Amino acid sequence: MALVRPVVSPAWLAEAVRTAKAGALRVLDTSWHLPTARRDGRREFEEKHIPGAAFFDLDECSDRTSPYDHMAPGERQFSQYASRLGIGGGTHVVVYDASELGLFSAPRVWWLFRLFGHGRVSVLDGGLAAWCREGLPVTAELGEPPALAHFQASAKDWVKTYQQVLDNIDKQEFQLVDARSEGRFRGTQPEPREDFEPGHIPGSINIPFTTFLNPETLKVRSEKELQRIFKEHKVDLTKPLVGTCGTGVTACHVALAAYLCGKEDTLIYDGAWMEWFKKAEPHLIISEGTEKMK
Repeated sequence: MALVRPVVSPAWLAEAVRTAKAGALRVLDTSWHLPTARRDGRREFEEKHIPGAAFFDLDECSDRTSPYDHMAPGERQFSQYASRLGIGGGTHVVVYDASELGLFSAPRVWWLFRLFGHGRVSVLDGGLAAWCREGLPVTAELGEPPALAHFQASAKDWVKTYQQVLDNIDKQEFQLVDARSEGRFRGTQPEPREDFEPGHIPGSINIPFTTFLNPETLKVRSEKELQRIFKEHKVDLTKPLVGTCGTGVTACHVALAAYLCGKEDTLIYDGAWMEWFKKAEPHLIISEGTEKMK
């Protein structure tokens, strides 16, 4: 495991789980679902998960003082959380989720580890769905709590603020890619949270996160296909790139896809549409549907 790939296959992970030395590998179920899905990631993890995996709670490991959902935590909180999961500086972390799409929330945790300076992190291609398709084992056994490790987070300046995104409307210093569905972006499909209307930030580009996934295999598309997708949407990977979505989760699919194309420094607007809709003036809510609520 000297070389850490950003995406690993189910077969690779199965062999790594079988042969890895204690403390060298940590598999994390990072399942999180939209409110409308009415699914509980932790409960489902307790019923079925990859043997030896632990659960990473996106809501628990977040800035709990923020009014917005699962904003990135501080260095100290992330360090403590990762340490409790048995993750040290040399641990190879592999993340997955249980979405029927193959991947949904796992790229967010992949990005968080990289945000805090841990490059030894990979995404399981196709997630739990692909793992099960290949007939690999799952279990309901939770096992013994991991031994406390020492993880020292060192945050990079990879988070964009509301003010920076607002200023960018005129300055055009970076490209802003919104990973929500086309309907939510255009304003013709409801948002999954009450008190929020759909729409988008002026000047943003819509690439739904599912575009980066092969619907038949559930796995991430090839580098050639990803390059084509960015080019078709007029995204220049040689220039600054920022991902956004509803609450900063699927925005990280943009970061993963760009990384697989050789761009390793995609930033995230963490407040995302949830913050923008609450703070922005009505004329900065671009929508084909209803206007911003009073």
